[in-house]
Amino acid sequence: MLIAVLSGFIVSFIVLLAGRFIKSGSIVISILPAALFIYFLQMAPEVAKSSLQFNYPWVPALNVDLNFTLDGLALLFCLLITGIGTLVFAYAAAYLKGHRYLDRFFCYLCIFMASMLGLVLSDNVIALFVFWELTSISSFFLIGFNNDSAESRRSALLALAITGGGGFLLLAGFVLMGNVNGNYSIAAMVANRNVLIGHEWFIMIVVLVLGGAFTKSAQFPFHFWLPGAMKAPTPVSAYLHSATMVKAGIYLLARLTPAMGATTAWNSFSLVSITTVLNHDAVHCLRWLLQAAVAFCCLQVLCLWAMLFSTSVAA
Repeated sequence: MLIAVLSGFIVSFIVLLAGRFIKSGSIVISILPAALFIYFLQMAPEVAKSSLQFNYPWVPALNVDLNFTLDGLALLFCLLITGIGTLVFAYAAAYLKGHRYLDRFFCYLCIFMASMLGLVLSDNVIALFVFWELTSISSFFLIGFNNDSAESRRSALLALAITGGGGFLLLAGFVLMGNVNGNYSIAAMVANRNVLIGHEWFIMIVVLVLGGAFTKSAQFPFHFWLPGAMKAPTPVSAYLHSATMVKAGIYLLARLTPAMGATTAWNSFSLVSITTVLNHDAVHCLRWLLQAAVAFCCLQVLCLWAMLFSTSVAA
């Protein structure tokens, strides 16, 4: 599993070293997400029986390990990331054929894909945060890929500022969760749910975690960065803002609902999702740019997902 997660980083390094050869055969890089899709798909029968655990020591002194959990939720997102990734990689090879920075583009794209896989598989919240920030950094380079355009550079900086700021909130929330729980394992937090929701810091933790999730998934009042980021090359918009990155916040809500859901503080964020939907309905009809319209439609779907998790009830 560790090789599967790190393969994107390894390939990105190879792409940088062999850039001039990649430019003439970039379609070959799409083999990576395709192979990963097959790898995760063949594990579906085992996941259907029980979740799979993969543990790798990282920084034991700080109780931070690369613990990966492959359950139904993680498998769904892994298939989404690699399946759509295969199509986007193949499409980008033709869409950007002959571009002088094609090797850089695939380097950034491989890093982003690997970061998303690490994010959805991590059981340790500190490791999850590391991959979370790597998606923000790699998306910054992808959104600003057309760096000769001032508008692209501005959109990339805005996206990094919003999602990076949300990352600080998320890190603070994770640290508090770890202090309350005694370790940084999500599985342990679910098992010790009553300790977490009964702690005096619980409301603060919810606010910090939701702040991080809302910035990544462009929920109100952090929604304004996504339409501008759609000015990135079409493969970037398709992969980051329709298929994977903006769903990272929704994934986080889904993953933490068993530990923090069915509480007044957690369920109250449905008001934010409703506000986002109403705001998008008010301005969506005024958008003439197709990419902006698609962005707002994507956000409305994300809001519906968020409202689904905000209405959780105790088992």
